Amino acid sequence: YGTGTTNVARIPAEGIIFREAQSSFFGRRFDKVEAVLRQIRAATADEEMRGIILEVNSPGGELTASDEIYEALRLFKERDDRRRIVAFTRNVSASGGYYVSMQADWIVAEPTAIVGSIGVIMQSLNWKGLSDRIGITDPTIKSGTNKDLLNPFRDVPPEQLALLQEVVDTFYNRFLDIVRTSRGLDAETLKPIADGRIVSAEVALKHKLIDQVGYWEAAMAKAAELLGETSLQIIRYEHRPSFSELFASMRGPAFDFGNLTRVEAPRFMYLWQP
Repeated sequence: YGTGTTNVARIPAEGIIFREAQSSFFGRRFDKVEAVLRQIRAATADEEMRGIILEVNSPGGELTASDEIYEALRLFKERDDRRRIVAFTRNVSASGGYYVSMQADWIVAEPTAIVGSIGVIMQSLNWKGLSDRIGITDPTIKSGTNKDLLNPFRDVPPEQLALLQEVVDTFYNRFLDIVRTSRGLDAETLKPIADGRIVSAEVALKHKLIDQVGYWEAAMAKAAELLGETSLQIIRYEHRPSFSELFASMRGPAFDFGNLTRVEAPRFMYLWQP
């Protein structure tokens, strides 16, 4: 929609950023991250596409998935240095959701939005106390001392916690450097607000985590200004499944019962985890 002749793609980045495919009601598999990447690639390949308005509503997710979206947006701008990106947050732009916004030339957040949670988290459960009480043992056969890090049936020794903390710190420093470079902040200014906390849009603006507090119209107006235009033509990409895809999806199970019994392995995440 819009009255302009300059094309800008409206691309949503919503929900938890996980690379795993999810089942729809009819069993059709859908990978949200791949869907976002395909839209960014389509915009990158379209020589008439001058910009992207990235609608972010995400608490973050996997490190690699977040970084893939960030890199795809970088390539979009690299293809043509006249291109511009505006990130717009209605509700949440936290952790990986904030990470993917770092390729934006301007960040707008609604007054009631939550921003930040710059950091890395890795969580696990430990059942040793319970297993000792009920007599469950874990005869793990392993090739090295650290092969079963965070084994839930054993106490985690301090040296293994130190190993994992080193990995977390490495990924955190990468996040910190990307924010520092994108937002033009020095480390001393950024670090006090980059301890994993979330902040309101007004506080985020004060600390220069965003550029403007406003609504969709403000994001559109800024995109037009950055592109030197008075109005824009906003487009969206949509995948329309073929008849064979729809038929195959209807033949599949309505629910993926395998996911109900699968135990998730601990993983490093750019995720706001209340």
